[in-house]
Amino acid sequence: MKIAFVGKGGSGKTTLSSLFIRHLAATGAPVIAVDADINQHLGPALGLDEAAAAELPAMGARLPLIKDYLRGSNPRIASADTMIKTTPPGEGSRLLRVREDNPVYDACARPVELDGGAVRLMVTGPFTEADLGVACYHSKTGAVELCLNHLVDGRDEYAVVDMTAGSDSFASGMFTRFDMTFLVAEPTRKGVSVYRQYKEYARDFGVDLKVVGNKVQGQDDLDFLREQVGDDLLVTVGHSDWVRAMEKGRPPRFELLEADNRRSLQTLQAAVDASYERRDWERYTRQMVQFHLKNAQSWGNERTGADLADQIDPDFVLRERITASA
Repeated sequence: MKIAFVGKGGSGKTTLSSLFIRHLAATGAPVIAVDADINQHLGPALGLDEAAAAELPAMGARLPLIKDYLRGSNPRIASADTMIKTTPPGEGSRLLRVREDNPVYDACARPVELDGGAVRLMVTGPFTEADLGVACYHSKTGAVELCLNHLVDGRDEYAVVDMTAGSDSFASGMFTRFDMTFLVAEPTRKGVSVYRQYKEYARDFGVDLKVVGNKVQGQDDLDFLREQVGDDLLVTVGHSDWVRAMEKGRPPRFELLEADNRRSLQTLQAAVDASYERRDWERYTRQMVQFHLKNAQSWGNERTGADLADQIDPDFVLRERITASA
């Protein structure tokens, strides 16, 4: 299952996504964790020190390798140079699977040990000196979108993505790539404003959206969130001494996380697992094509000098049981 964590800056989305990743790893589930926020904090939240986090390979810097591998023998893609972030897979494309080893994971993913379990961590990478003043963060997150377009994940397999803050997630079609989107909201007007934007933007795309109330300190906070977001409020999370210790770089064993917060994480997983039955691969592929055409017409055709609509394989639907081409 593909899960996104979104929310305004400072809402706690990275902290909660890291807790959810730890929870899944503790169950023994295979997990790919992706930091798609240009402010790279997921690695430290998963226990890496600053030096180790800084050494994680940036997906954005390895985009040529990613494109070349995913292109495979797809005859509709003339060269890796003509691939853009929205290029959909077709017959002959190589697909990614959560449990496999492949050159993309070899180049871009690193194992992170979590209380005896392990997850694969991938990061977009931060701005470099060469990017300053000439590039936007979408040039980095495009590598994530391309990988998600080619990821075939099954039941009890999880790809958890810590998205960029605020409503900037809608600057690409990546917001439609998920089975479940958890919007982390504090019990304040600013905290729920991103929820309203997200709800409005996502309305026509079938986005499965649930709100996780964070920093909830009492009944008044809970009542406020219920009033503002209604039935979209799935669960709330309060103060955590475990999280405070983690933020100081001294996390206890994960089994010592407070019982209330463990139950909240179990509720998140139950919501994610329930969404499996609602999967619609045809809609997923159709939306992929829709955003590819929009990007091709607005900038991709001019950038590549090709008609990128030709990359669309009309008979192809991404499904779990498709066998990847060699």
